Amino acid sequence: MAAIVELQGIAATFPGADKPVFSDIDLTIERGEFVIVVGASGAGKSTLLRVMAGLLAPSAGAITHRIETRPDRREISMVFQEARLMPWRKVADNVALGLEGLTVSGTERDQRIADALKLVGLADYGDRWAHELSGGQRQRVGIARGLAVDPDLLLMDEPFGALDAITRQSLQDELLRIWKETGKSILFVTHDIDEAVYLGDRVLLLGGAPARVVRTYNVDAARPRSREGEEVGRVGAQVKADLSTLFDEGGGI
Repeated sequence: MAAIVELQGIAATFPGADKPVFSDIDLTIERGEFVIVVGASGAGKSTLLRVMAGLLAPSAGAITHRIETRPDRREISMVFQEARLMPWRKVADNVALGLEGLTVSGTERDQRIADALKLVGLADYGDRWAHELSGGQRQRVGIARGLAVDPDLLLMDEPFGALDAITRQSLQDELLRIWKETGKSILFVTHDIDEAVYLGDRVLLLGGAPARVVRTYNVDAARPRSREGEEVGRVGAQVKADLSTLFDEGGGI
């Protein structure tokens, strides 16, 4: 695999704050890799995604992108915890939101919307309104919107955090299928350790004040995985133990 994004010594500080949220973050994401970021609330997980998405400028360090730039696509897209659908737009028009401003013909726009909705299992839902969808379906629309712009890197900020357990597990499996079919790189933030080790190739634990990557875990379980598999359980137990230690030590969390 080849690196598509490299972070070197990245720090982020909010205006007026006396210290950064996180500092000295070094991270390389390979093409087609599924990377997870975990840590307690306030550890800077979502802020890291905002920096990588270009929504917040880093206060130190450098980000290097090795992604093809074209006027008909966005190199990086983001999926949020809430689907953030526009209630006055139908599903297809919500998916089209990310395509606005790109050099895309009407025909290609319609095809991308159709392909993205098919990929997330909502091929026949384009003419529905957001209020007609379940929570899981709304989140699928959010994922479709992120995929329609043809990114190399998909940033996902706790996208399943507000869903019930059954829907959450179903969408985890759907996301793995989409990841396999598209070959996209994914950087996924979650507070759920079981979710992290089930989905990821690597899990990064953020902790400290300011936060930093305190440990990286490689999840070597073969795919498709079992949630009850030995390797998944072993890595999950280690992450939980290390996170508990951070709480006990204070760790700025």
